[in-house]
Amino acid sequence: MKLALQILGVVVAVLLTGAMFGTAGWERPPVRSEQTGFRGTGMVQVQNPRTLAVKLGENAAPAPQDPVPPGGELATQAYQNVKVLTDLSTDQFNRVMASITEWVAPEQGCAYCHNVENMADDSVYAKTVARSMLRMVRHINADWKNHVGQTGVTCYTCHRGNPVPKAVWYDNPGPPHARGFAARDGGQNHPAPEAGLTSLNYDPFQGLLDDKDVDQNAIRVAARTALPTSPSKPIQTTEKTYALMIHMAEGLGVNCTFCHNSRAFFSWEESTPKRVTAWHGIRMVRDINGNFIEPLTPALPEARLGPEGDPPKANCTTCHQGLAKPLNGAQMLKDYPELAGVPMPETK
Repeated sequence: MKLALQILGVVVAVLLTGAMFGTAGWERPPVRSEQTGFRGTGMVQVQNPRTLAVKLGENAAPAPQDPVPPGGELATQAYQNVKVLTDLSTDQFNRVMASITEWVAPEQGCAYCHNVENMADDSVYAKTVARSMLRMVRHINADWKNHVGQTGVTCYTCHRGNPVPKAVWYDNPGPPHARGFAARDGGQNHPAPEAGLTSLNYDPFQGLLDDKDVDQNAIRVAARTALPTSPSKPIQTTEKTYALMIHMAEGLGVNCTFCHNSRAFFSWEESTPKRVTAWHGIRMVRDINGNFIEPLTPALPEARLGPEGDPPKANCTTCHQGLAKPLNGAQMLKDYPELAGVPMPETK
């Protein structure tokens, strides 16, 4: 009897251990750690070589289309109703169109955006969306070099062969809850994948990644007084910021110390240079959500909208998909200079 209980205990222990590894986010050893700061300070990045190998395989950039020689007839002379890529030659234009088909709608083909009976027709909503996205890509490559550098982005950076990128977000109405005083839970204690299944706010994006007013909705958590009492920055605001940080860490496949110093998370002077890149990235995401994606709402069919009637928006995972550099740093823009764009003039 005693031996049977011991065997049962071992079986239960094994099953519980397997359940924790499978459902609680635990990873079996060995894992690889890389020291990025002074020893003993916790400045280290931890990677699981098995999952990293899978991520690298999933984030391989496709081979580029054959380049075309410069010069020749402009696309605006050969085709009707060209509104965005007006500076490209016909050969350059056709190369970009063939690449977009491969990147965004490889199964649907040209018909996903075009009326194939009349390619100049604007009746297909996806054509309106594609134009806005092309403007957005050129804008990012020209005006957000503080985040994307010379690597840049293409349509494939987000889409990866899907008409709608896999990693998008919608305004979250929240779970069903009671009315009155009991309804005010600050978004807490509703574990959501977006916040790492923690008790932090279940929607770390709305108001932080979709608002163009970066000063009004600045992402700050460190109070300047011992007992902060400002009603505009309650503890719930801090918790939502931490939920966003969890999303960023998971979206990039890194630890908090990728950007922050373990001694003083708030200190910019002691942070790594990558924190500056992330700062620009947050503002870039706000820019593209507020100025390019949300204005498309009237053009989108109901099936493309979220439960609150908003369009699918971008966050860090949309591009990064588990790696610190999207597509592991593949410089696709070098192969597609047609998408580089021209910097917009500064407004005063």
